[in-house]
Amino acid sequence: MEFYTYTLPNGIRGIHRQVKGSVAHCALVIDAGSRDEHPDEYGLAHFTEHAFFKGTRRRRAWQVNCRLENLGGELNAFTTKEDTTIHATKLRGDFAKAAELIADIAFRSTFPERELEREKEVIADEINTYKDSPADMIYDTFEDLLFAGSELGHNILGRKAALARYDGDAIRAFTARTHTTDRMVFSSIGNIAPRTAEAVARRYFAAEEASQRGFRRAAPAYTAPFAKEVARHTHQTHCIIGNRACAIGDEDRLPLALVTNILGGPSANSLLNTVIREKHGLSYNIEASYTPYTDTGIVAIYFSSDHDNAGRCIALIEEQLYRLRTEPLTARRLSMAKKQFIAQLAISSESNESYMLGAGKSLLLHDDVDTMEQVYAKIREISAEQLTEVAGKVFTNMSRLVYK
Repeated sequence: MEFYTYTLPNGIRGIHRQVKGSVAHCALVIDAGSRDEHPDEYGLAHFTEHAFFKGTRRRRAWQVNCRLENLGGELNAFTTKEDTTIHATKLRGDFAKAAELIADIAFRSTFPERELEREKEVIADEINTYKDSPADMIYDTFEDLLFAGSELGHNILGRKAALARYDGDAIRAFTARTHTTDRMVFSSIGNIAPRTAEAVARRYFAAEEASQRGFRRAAPAYTAPFAKEVARHTHQTHCIIGNRACAIGDEDRLPLALVTNILGGPSANSLLNTVIREKHGLSYNIEASYTPYTDTGIVAIYFSSDHDNAGRCIALIEEQLYRLRTEPLTARRLSMAKKQFIAQLAISSESNESYMLGAGKSLLLHDDVDTMEQVYAKIREISAEQLTEVAGKVFTNMSRLVYK
């Protein structure tokens, strides 16, 4: 059995995979992100993630940060639009120490005001760095337009003016509402017996009082396609062409992921890289990505180029999109694309940490996890007609944002 799953009395679910090796990984995946902020809380989910490291009832900030690092391990966290994850990497023998530390900061953080004020300066610097990167900022601006009126739209970091207002009480109110035990998964991977992994989780997580989510996320309302230019006075033109796409549970998710990979995935032989970079030399950086959310998703094609080349790039992109919508792949081309995609997934799964995080998120959202072989089998079953059909749904009436 590839995965071992369990549920604690308070509703926290667990998933473990035993593999050979001296290194182990574990994470607490919480189904709460920037999407769950109220309009007067923008940036609070990300601030909360930082605040977890500022001290607990039993540890000061420096003790939190040194607990695993002194043992050669790592402790970190990240926030997305739909989840917050606290994760650790350590030697197998320190697995229990890592689980205890994650539980301590997730449930017993004190959010001392002096530490929070200092951390606000760190996040303000992070916001400034983000503003200096148009290649990053354009994605958030595009999503804000694509999901206008939805909590999916605003960026994760928030604004410095709002950040200045937040305190420990704001964090406690936010976590009480969103960090509920029924929406948490403790995920782990390493050379640890499944029953041992469960016993460690029970020791450190089961004592937390059970809590349940008291709200439901609202699906984003329809927004009309748009084409917008924003004057940023950058050295290059930055552009995103994109659209709403399949949700994470949609049956078209894998076909869309495959056709997006064919269009502009990480390989040098993607259609966009071959045509725009290699054949015409118009852009150094061009890519296509697909990000699924629980009830929607986004496909985005990004490129940067000299100002004079931007129009030509857009025209060439539109040509490739038209071909994918109207011309089914040959059997040989489809077979090659599937093999490439499966190999990319297999190589990615060699990272135990990435595999552990993906399994935790899958259990959180679906209460189930496909093995890699099951995923590969589904990819092998995809037909050329399915790819043309999903391209026709998603790669039509696309929106465009340009920074100049």
